[in-house]
Amino acid sequence: MNIKDYEYKVSAAGRVNIIGEHVDYCGGKVMPAALSLKNTVYARPNGTDKINLTWTTLPDSVTLDIGKLESYKDLKYGNYQAGSALMWKRAGHKVIGCDLHMDCTVPFGSGLSSSAAIEVSTITALATVAGEEFDPVDVALKAQQAEREFAGVNCGIMDQYASACGKKGHAMLLDCKTLECDYIPISLGEYSFVITNCKKPHNLVESKYNERRAQTEEALKALQSRLDVKCLAELTLAQFKKYSVMLPHVLKKRATHVISECERVRVAVQAMKAGKIEMLGKLLNASHLSLKEDFEVTGKELDALAFAAQNHYACVGSRMTGGGFGGCTISIVKTKHVEEFKNYVADTYYKQTGYTAEFYTTDISDGITVEKI
Repeated sequence: MNIKDYEYKVSAAGRVNIIGEHVDYCGGKVMPAALSLKNTVYARPNGTDKINLTWTTLPDSVTLDIGKLESYKDLKYGNYQAGSALMWKRAGHKVIGCDLHMDCTVPFGSGLSSSAAIEVSTITALATVAGEEFDPVDVALKAQQAEREFAGVNCGIMDQYASACGKKGHAMLLDCKTLECDYIPISLGEYSFVITNCKKPHNLVESKYNERRAQTEEALKALQSRLDVKCLAELTLAQFKKYSVMLPHVLKKRATHVISECERVRVAVQAMKAGKIEMLGKLLNASHLSLKEDFEVTGKELDALAFAAQNHYACVGSRMTGGGFGGCTISIVKTKHVEEFKNYVADTYYKQTGYTAEFYTTDISDGITVEKI
């Protein structure tokens, strides 16, 4: 492929969620950040009624008929792009024939939202080649729709919003109920974020992600018989303590995670703004424990990885990030000891699981970028 043969270079970011896991679809606040790991689309109009897809990392090529986009759900490659194009088209936007070449540096199955990066960048590329202006929030919402209605993952808005609306050097405090977003400068002082992949493949459609969401909705419905709340995130700790006795054991555990995680996000914002990085680290540890004990979405590999990190003297906190059932951890580590930390965690993790962990060097980046080539 010759980049100069294309007209536009469009990118959307992967994301890491610092804290606030499995609360986005419960109306909670989350704290993601966009990464310099991206899906980049090289795009050009082709004057046909077809979208031609190629990949840097795959020998495959796929052609989508713009008039039959709904028929591509079962594609091995290209289904996310087809779903994104369909939702954009259904929303009344112009979709024209084009060639899209995909180059993804977000590791697949890592919990760093490669799917959101693909969806957001595809929609942005389609808008760009059609000469349409776009609103990043609108792009995020249509990308979420593609994930839910086409890919079958009943996700919240966090991943697509972070991918589209990220800001270099900042975390996002995103209210998933209202879509209000505050940007918080990331200033870790003598510490750095380290992202580690457990390398156990996961698939959120095949995992229990949708089941967990259904359980939180069931818990909410039960609590609404006694409380005037629209989502679990609206409950205070005091309210939940009083009324949680009415929930069956499993639903109580699921809701306990959501309510406590929302409180951890609130405190984490204060810690980050005040530069109290050790406090932020403790909140990450507590978040992981809650995801393990109450929400039960971690598993042997993520637990081994997080606990190995937590046991290293240079690490002040570590937890799984993303949907769970595989994927990555995020750790806060003293910068001068990062290499030593990586060696220790890799060795400990391999001995316990037989998997070789992978570490990512990445910066906190902007979400969507568009360049004319």
